[in-house]
Amino acid sequence: MSVHDAHAMERQQPLLNAAQWVAPVEAALARLVEIPAALLVVAEIVVLLAGVIWRYVLHSPLIWSDELASTLFLWLAMLGSVVALQRNEHMRMTALVGKASPQTRAFLEVVAVAVPVLFLSLMVMPGVEFAIEEDFITTPALDISGAWHAAAFPVGSVLMLVVALLRLARTGGWQALAGGIGLVAGIAAIFVAAAPVLHELGNINLLIFFVLLVGTMVLAGVPIAFAFGIATLGYIGLTTNVPDIVLVGRMNEGMAHLILLAVPLFVVLGLLMEMTGIARTMVAFLVSLLGHVRGGLYYVLVGAMYLVSGISGSKAADMAAIAPVLFPEMQKRGEPEGELLALLSATGAQTETIPPSLVLITIGSVTGVSIAALFTGGLLPGLVLGLVLCLVVRWRLRGKVTPGTGLRASWGTVGKCFVIALPGLALPFVIRWAVISGATTATEVSTIGIAYAVIVGVLVYRSFDLKRLMPMLVETASLSGAILLIIGAATAMSWALTQSGFSQSLAAAMAALPGGQATFLAVSILAFIVLGSVLEGIPAIVLFGPLLFPIARQMGVHEVHYAMVVILSMGVGLFAPPFGVGYYSACAVSRIHPDAGLKPILPYLLALIIGVAVIAAIPWISIGFL
Repeated sequence: MSVHDAHAMERQQPLLNAAQWVAPVEAALARLVEIPAALLVVAEIVVLLAGVIWRYVLHSPLIWSDELASTLFLWLAMLGSVVALQRNEHMRMTALVGKASPQTRAFLEVVAVAVPVLFLSLMVMPGVEFAIEEDFITTPALDISGAWHAAAFPVGSVLMLVVALLRLARTGGWQALAGGIGLVAGIAAIFVAAAPVLHELGNINLLIFFVLLVGTMVLAGVPIAFAFGIATLGYIGLTTNVPDIVLVGRMNEGMAHLILLAVPLFVVLGLLMEMTGIARTMVAFLVSLLGHVRGGLYYVLVGAMYLVSGISGSKAADMAAIAPVLFPEMQKRGEPEGELLALLSATGAQTETIPPSLVLITIGSVTGVSIAALFTGGLLPGLVLGLVLCLVVRWRLRGKVTPGTGLRASWGTVGKCFVIALPGLALPFVIRWAVISGATTATEVSTIGIAYAVIVGVLVYRSFDLKRLMPMLVETASLSGAILLIIGAATAMSWALTQSGFSQSLAAAMAALPGGQATFLAVSILAFIVLGSVLEGIPAIVLFGPLLFPIARQMGVHEVHYAMVVILSMGVGLFAPPFGVGYYSACAVSRIHPDAGLKPILPYLLALIIGVAVIAAIPWISIGFL
């Protein structure tokens, strides 16, 4: 062993010793948080399903059910955020971090943990103050103190702070640890010292905090929720006289929106569809119908993603329900793996507007657009982009002899597969019909869908693995917490931007663009492709939706039409390499190296952009059936 290696091991030894006691503490803390989080998911389902039964079956509404569900939901959001932090599942951009040298990567990983530590340590006391203030408020239905609701924020913040500190203790070597913490602390000290100067800069602070600071943190791999949070906290605390407690209130308001109750429930529903085999039977039916056609399984992939998309709440979950069933057979037939990866990513972008999409629910909650109208308007744009992708598939397969195309299934076989898949095929359409028709809300129909999936899984497909139930509930809590914390932080950030007068300036600038609606839509498409690539979908929607939708109305663009344009544009960016996180999710699900799809995906991305432009130019595609 060289002297250099010996010194390196000596420097790492204290951290190795730390890891020995950190691991058991983290494991104990994980059990302490994951079990209540999973129970909260179950409680939400039970409370909301009871509300549906009492309202629609017994005709005796439970007046307290929504209030209890809202309180439980905020606790689920915060404990789910803790679970997501433990599992390193908070949304972050790692494209640049992954390409850095090992030493730089270790340093950036420390920074990515140190920023949440700073934010959470600064938010604990405002969170406690907020809960104390809410103690004087009594809820109307349950007649309990509002502190039961508000206490979720400080409790969740303390638990996340403990988790972050434990991770910091085992992240990187001493040099990376000291360098990362020193950098974060140094930058924070500079901003605090510069507070008198910042007070005099006016709206230039928006550029400093929300462009330069947020952009740097996102590119450095800091989780997006915490990048939004620390930038907003810095802006409010150092450039305004607004107390920090207001930020807690805005984050609580963003996370506790009643419409967002559908988020964890649709996540559970999607996981149930995969666990019970419902998704698998749907794919098997499409294979029997089109599997013999040249490139038929490519068309099956497009159709299957259209059917199952949006129900799980996670594009990774949607793709995971399809790829393991289709890809082995496609690879047996000699299809290039790069083509499979490229089309899987493209279908992820194509199906962003297929209801019940969480992006649709989110955009409805933050902009006030009718969710039923969004669900109605989202079907045809997704179909148009699906047809565009099928045209690209047909063009790419022209003149090629696809090996192992397979024999045409008999109509008897097709009919049998259809009958087997019918309970699963009916579910997405029943869900969409129930919300679009106004029979139920998105939250209510998700509970009905869960009950339906359990009954079909147990009685029809006889596939319900109880051993997977606890991991499924924990996964639901984690994904929900990651999504909702971003929504809370982005809601606070959007509020700060609005209070600064930025929205009025943005409206004036957009209105002054030559070309009217056409230029506005073109700029929006380009902006959301970039934002979708850098910020992911939901953060971009939550942050810029409240700012841009009033401008769209002012310009005479129908709000549902505009929603479809920005969501699909965001989807293109989300699944476009090299920055789009969705592309790397497709790589992980399909187990194909990212390099394989870089060239094949280009025609699909070009086709998607052309398709989005067509949808923007023809409003009827989005609003023709409203």
